Amino acid sequence: MSTDDTGVVFPAGPDGRRSTAAVGRAVVADALRPVDPTGARAAETETNWRAGYLVHFRRLVEAGLASPEAALSVAGAGLDAVHARLQVAADGAEQPLSALPAASAGRTPATREVTGTAEPEREFTLPFHGRRLRGDDLLRQVDSWVERGIAEPTLAEAVRAVTAHPEWLALPGRTVVVLGAGAEMGPLTALLRWGATVAGVDLPRPDLWRRVLDTARRGAGRLLVPAGPGDGDLATTAGADLVREVPAVGDWVAGLPGDPVLGDYVYADGATNVRVSAAVDALTLRLQRERPDLALAFLATPTDVFAVPGDAVEHSVRAYAGRSRAGKLLGRPLRTLSAGRLLQRAYVPGTDPGISDSLVAQQGPNYALAKRLQRWRATVARAAGTTVSMNVAPPTRTRSVVKNRALAAAYAGAHRFGVEVFEPATSNVLMAALLVHDLHTDGGPRHGQPWQDEAYAAVHGGLWRTAYAPRSALGLAAVLGLGAARG
Repeated sequence: MSTDDTGVVFPAGPDGRRSTAAVGRAVVADALRPVDPTGARAAETETNWRAGYLVHFRRLVEAGLASPEAALSVAGAGLDAVHARLQVAADGAEQPLSALPAASAGRTPATREVTGTAEPEREFTLPFHGRRLRGDDLLRQVDSWVERGIAEPTLAEAVRAVTAHPEWLALPGRTVVVLGAGAEMGPLTALLRWGATVAGVDLPRPDLWRRVLDTARRGAGRLLVPAGPGDGDLATTAGADLVREVPAVGDWVAGLPGDPVLGDYVYADGATNVRVSAAVDALTLRLQRERPDLALAFLATPTDVFAVPGDAVEHSVRAYAGRSRAGKLLGRPLRTLSAGRLLQRAYVPGTDPGISDSLVAQQGPNYALAKRLQRWRATVARAAGTTVSMNVAPPTRTRSVVKNRALAAAYAGAHRFGVEVFEPATSNVLMAALLVHDLHTDGGPRHGQPWQDEAYAAVHGGLWRTAYAPRSALGLAAVLGLGAARG
């Protein structure tokens, strides 16, 4: 339940309670209805959304495979449902989220600028296990990830392009708006090291902003910050609350110099994650009206459902056939004792495309909906001709992951099942490089199907190519990694 009654909120039911489950069911059903009426009815009648949401989010992907039009229909209907069902509460009244893109702003933040003191980095290097990889060492590491099934082969061509064009790194002429300036997975630090112009937006929290401002001063770029009046300590006046201030942030971003890139790197716990993601989507619509040149950037979580190329299926099938003798001996009794839930093979051989279902039940339906909302917007915007950077990021040991004991343990044991978990420093720089690639290549190659756009240069950590269906190995990975996670 969501109990905060200001800004973007879940609608109140007849009893006054704001049910996140009711909205989640309804949005998924609305998204499925145009192409899968049976799936829509199943979602609507799901009695235990918290435990039963997994199958319905998988169905959203499966329903979009029939054609590009089907995928666009699912995405468009899902977005429409979010804007029709979520509400904006202010001054004791509520109106649909769909009214927010045209709402007037209560304030327009001032722009304060922080300029870095370092020289821009003029070569793409990647932090990895305490080293900085460059040149041939960097390319060999990327090739190793591809060979071992940690990333899709197209990652290598994207990284090679960035390596060959270091002048791309500073993103001349662009201003990248990083929503979630303090996020571990965001590109702010890398872009500022490369000399780019970045506009940072995050909550008005002085400790957060002291860290971000220090990063900017040690960098080589320009950081533009929304701030309140006065010339005092910037950390105490910087920031904006997206859940409550979409019009103000929209007016501020619309007035920034350069070609704007709106980067969505926000994250919050529980229901707030849906609220802030919906607020960002309303901000996106507002800015698209005012800045037709707006480009969009997202990071997709690897713990979701994706359609994957036949090559990934073949890789997984080979891995399953080549598993160790101990794995073969233990697999059958474990599957029998668990009623088939443990160590299931990932795909039926020959499937093309396959469905990689890496949803993690512990992350919950609100997390799944918030991340799916971003993928829907990327799909719709790309089809409309917008430059979109949407890349699948690797499993990463971020603070939000390691504070969840079950996930931390599963990540610690994941290597036993062919899954590589990245350190934040490696992930965010690699993802920043893919953002640079996409912005210099009109969003990267265009494909016939939206799922193929999502698969390009995906760094899924091996989840798409492992021998076992990820969720069927998660429990064992957690058991095996429990000691390491505690350490």
